[in-house]
Amino acid sequence: MERKKVSIPGIEKAYAAGERLAMLTAYDYPSAAIADQAGIDIILIGDSLGMVIDGYDTTLSVTMEEIIYHTKAVVRAVEYGLVVSDMPFLSYQTGTRDAIHNAGRLLKEGGAEAVKLEGGKNMAEVIEAIVNADIPVMGHIGLTPQSIHRMGGYRVQGRDEKGRNALIRDAAAVEQAGAFAVVLEGIPGALAQEITSKLHIPTIGIGAGREVSGQVLVFHDLLGLSGDRQPTFVKQYAHLKEASIGAIQQYIREVKEGVFPGPEHTYK
Repeated sequence: MERKKVSIPGIEKAYAAGERLAMLTAYDYPSAAIADQAGIDIILIGDSLGMVIDGYDTTLSVTMEEIIYHTKAVVRAVEYGLVVSDMPFLSYQTGTRDAIHNAGRLLKEGGAEAVKLEGGKNMAEVIEAIVNADIPVMGHIGLTPQSIHRMGGYRVQGRDEKGRNALIRDAAAVEQAGAFAVVLEGIPGALAQEITSKLHIPTIGIGAGREVSGQVLVFHDLLGLSGDRQPTFVKQYAHLKEASIGAIQQYIREVKEGVFPGPEHTYK
């Protein structure tokens, strides 16, 4: 069966048909190519690259230039999936003019097809402004990593009545502002289910249980390429870190023993 390029209308059609959406965060050409060939619906160039790729403790140091650089690499690899780029810290919090300009850069310079930004009711005006500039926006509420200091760490959100009601209001504000989808991160499954039932746009869960419209994981986490300690919501579908270490150790042995390169690896 021939695959069609995923588009915003295609996402809306799939959601209306009750099809669950599979999203993956990837940061470079080879990982994006693998995800795309596997049939992923949405590829996100996340500001989590600051942690996964650069080794920082938070996402706050990531710049527009870094996101654009990684987006360009991903776009060159993708034929089918919808490409969404994260808006990094301070690229949209300083006002609608800056937000529109920076979102536009991700499309014009990076080649993204949509942007994602964190925040609910407090960012509704910004989301609406970007959408009105004909730039599709994916929202992100719950555990929002750019708010790490206010939250006091990577903590599950919405566990008490006040937090629960705030997230329900945030989700409604994001939808009303014109977002085509919203990521729900680090919230109780029952709350994610309630939010999903109230919205008319897809909810993409990460640490938000099963009763959402789709799921997102990080490429390196899914394949077991990250560190040994993983959040509860991560499922490792392969263990490539251990396999990679073993392969490199074998290479080292063969070099030291003079086994590699062999005749078949030598030009004549």
